[in-house]
Parts: sequence; structure tokens; C-alpha cells
Amino acid sequence: MVDDLPHTALPGFMDHPLDIVFAALADPTRRAILAMLLEDDMAVTDVAEPFEMSLTAISKHLTILTRAGLIAQEKRGRVKWCKLDPSGLRSASVWMQGFGQFEPVHLDAFERFLEQELAQDLDPSDADPVRE
Repeated sequence: MVDDLPHTALPGFMDHPLDIVFAALADPTRRAILAMLLEDDMAVTDVAEPFEMSLTAISKHLTILTRAGLIAQEKRGRVKWCKLDPSGLRSASVWMQGFGQFEPVHLDAFERFLEQELAQDLDPSDADPVRE
């Protein structure tokens, strides 16, 4: 989890808000929680239900998502509710869209190019007579 990361080992780690958002999104449990909250607001106990972990562990995940600005939590009576906060992803989305200006990488063509290059390197007819 984000709180378990060695902050002192990486100078400047978690200094930028995007670092916190991407660290929160790096965990599959937290991404699953966000997907659940796309449907509707949920009580913390309902969020915890599909996961095989303690309510305390789910609460830690929810705290990380809240700190990252990805969800909001509020108390309604005796029940704590969670709801998605779409504005939390806005800065990450804007940052990622900056990469959309590049041409997509065509992996098949790149693989064929590499195969041709490697085949030429292994072809004995291309041997360097000076080295022999």
C-alpha cells in the first residue's frame, strides 16, 4: 500500500499530487473499489463485502483513495458512505492525454524489424573478413 512504501528511500517521493494518485491506482484492490463506486455510492461495509480481507484493511484502502482525492467519504447517521470523486482523476487524465499526441507503436512491425535485424547479424555471409 502507499503507506507501506519507503518514503525516505526515494528522495522527493510523493511530493507531487500525481504521485499519490498513481500510487493509489497501482493497487488492484483499490482499482476494483473505484470500479464498484462507478455504479453508485456505497456503505463501507458494502464495499468490503466482495473482498476476502478485514474491514480494517478495506478502510486503509479507502483512506488511501480519499487522500489521493479519488473518493469522498461521509457519515450518514451511523454509516460511513463512499462515493467516487471524478475530479480526483482529472489531473492524471490531463497528464496522460499529453501522450496521445504520439503515433501509436506498431508492435508487429517493430517485431518484424527486429527479426530482420537479428537475422542479418546471424547471417554468415555478412561476416567481417577482417575479424576472421
